[in-house]
Amino acid sequence: MSIKETTRRQKYSNYLQRPDAPYYMILGALTFLSALGIVMVLSASSVVSLQQSGSTYSIFFRQLIFFAISILAILLVSNWKTRVWDRITRYSFVLSFLALCLPLVPGIKLTVNGNTNWIHFASFTMQPSEFAKLGLILWCAGQLRKFDENVLDRSPFRHVGFVLSGTLPLIILILKGGDLGTTVIVLGVVSTMLFVSGLPLRHFILLGAVAVSAVVGLVALAPYRLHRFAAVLDPFAPAVYKLAGWQPAHSVMGLASGGLFGVGLGASRQKWGNLSEAHTDFIFAVIGEELGLLGTLVVLILYAALIYGIFRTAMQTKDIFSRYACAGVGAWLMMQVIINVGSVIGVLPVVGVTLPFISYGGSSLIANSLGVGYVLNIARKDPRVRAAIKSRKRASA
Repeated sequence: MSIKETTRRQKYSNYLQRPDAPYYMILGALTFLSALGIVMVLSASSVVSLQQSGSTYSIFFRQLIFFAISILAILLVSNWKTRVWDRITRYSFVLSFLALCLPLVPGIKLTVNGNTNWIHFASFTMQPSEFAKLGLILWCAGQLRKFDENVLDRSPFRHVGFVLSGTLPLIILILKGGDLGTTVIVLGVVSTMLFVSGLPLRHFILLGAVAVSAVVGLVALAPYRLHRFAAVLDPFAPAVYKLAGWQPAHSVMGLASGGLFGVGLGASRQKWGNLSEAHTDFIFAVIGEELGLLGTLVVLILYAALIYGIFRTAMQTKDIFSRYACAGVGAWLMMQVIINVGSVIGVLPVVGVTLPFISYGGSSLIANSLGVGYVLNIARKDPRVRAAIKSRKRASA
């Protein structure tokens, strides 16, 4: 190894050890993912937008509005005082419960792709479960802080019970709307927060067995879910191809046709009626087709940087509540990326989960932005990070 290469590696290693590195990694990854999301929504939605409204830009313009709101949300929540977050946490469970009840109300509930987890009034639609995820994370963080500070009985059953008492009612409401994807994400988030709070790893075997049994039972009760699992094995099989296999089959076709460098931005063939939800749940397939394998790898690297920065922020903070909440946000985004990409490449069943900061949709984009805004808020409260940011600003002035 040359002296130049050794110096370069040491430079990168030193950068990652800096206290402000996670802060800038989050900002950088978020900026590039959001910019790519705007471009890819324009490309992936042009055909369906033309069919729906006669303009190739109608969906794109709506996404621009959502993007502007998400920026304002990040700027707002990243500067909130601790007392504001404490007040929100106090009512987060009630707010999440009420939000998940809205899709059950006749007149405003809306069923999309078999899931009744949307609400609508006039021309406005929203998915309350996206915001309930953040509310649940804050509530669980508060419960785990209470467990750490006030409970002398450290038994694993008491530990798990502190968060399941509120998690189970919310999961029941989510399942009432048929949303298995959000259920899996919630279970992953809560499990991660329990692990970070010190629950021994061996106890996750039992929790995992219960969760898997529950998911299998839910799948067995719904024939359309069985078709989705069958499509994972072979989406081109005649029995499932024109049903649950259609989306994963054409998703794989798009990824395969993209090759190493892609067919070119805007030149996707699958978005011309073959791949439904091309601008939402399957936008990663359009990225692979138009930008190739290199484009998809760049996206995954950006997500890795974002999630790494969030978990590093969780480890660096001295506040117990903030550590649990940041870990919950990191697990939330990580689970969404894994499930979405897994569905697109055909190794997981399609459950209707968006790709954070890239897929079209206001509820997902704004809710994810609120979560990352909270993490940035925690990062900036670290005296070492504040000092490093001020030092960087003075150096660039």
